[in-house]
Amino acid sequence: MKTFIVLLRGINVSGQKQIKMADLRSMLEKNNFENVRTYIQSGNVVLDSKETAIPLLEATISAAIKATFGFEIPVLVKLKGDIQDILKRNPFEETANNSDKRLYYVLLKTAPDRDLVKAFETERYENEGFSVASDCVYLVCNKGYGNAKLNNNLIERKLKVEATTRNHRTMLRLVEMGETL
Repeated sequence: MKTFIVLLRGINVSGQKQIKMADLRSMLEKNNFENVRTYIQSGNVVLDSKETAIPLLEATISAAIKATFGFEIPVLVKLKGDIQDILKRNPFEETANNSDKRLYYVLLKTAPDRDLVKAFETERYENEGFSVASDCVYLVCNKGYGNAKLNNNLIERKLKVEATTRNHRTMLRLVEMGETL
């Protein structure tokens, strides 16, 4: 049994694709996931599974959401240890220590093409900094993520990968939830 962090993209935003967390937990438990815990209303789940193949987990959860709630959404699954590694590799540690409200993680479903990364790394955005890794784009948004030009949609378009974004506090909380039962 391994602990996974499941990130759903685009639920409960502006009245679209509504899923109550109690209903999400129930659906996941009916699909043989154990110790299912959710964090806030934006699709953050920590769960345990005997299945360890991440693509299969993503497909299973995606299909269950479609069958239960009637719509498709991007589903990204990471091992708890992978999230811990992403946090440890954060190149903006000073920002994390001083103002975690400015630090964001764009978690990538697959590693982006190196040529796309090279082209992207030449771009500059006022009041924003970023660093690209194979599984994450680290963002510092000095004026807040809501005002950032460098956002999830832009990163998906530039790197041609599916992604979802979480703030530093949420990432820390998800790891913490994965360690406690």
